[in-house]
Amino acid sequence: MKGQKGYVLVNHSPRHGVHLGAFVMAAWRQLKRWYELAEQRRQLASLSDEALKDIGLSRADILPETERPFWDDPLAK
Repeated sequence: MKGQKGYVLVNHSPRHGVHLGAFVMAAWRQLKRWYELAEQRRQLASLSDEALKDIGLSRADILPETERPFWDDPLAK
C-alpha cells in the first residue's frame, strides 16, 4: 500500500542448537535441585532416633537414602 512503511522483525537467537539463555537456566535449575537434594539428605541424617521413630522409620531405614550422592535424583527422568 502506498505510504506505508514495512518493518522486518529479526530473530537474533541462534538458528541451530539451544539458546544460551535456556541453557544457563537449565543448568541453574539442575544445580538448585542438586543443592535441595543434598540439604534434604543432610536434614534427614540429622534427625534424632526419637524423631525418626515418630515418623515410623529407623536409622537403618534412612541410611541408604542419606548415603546417596547429591546427583542421584529419584525424580530424574
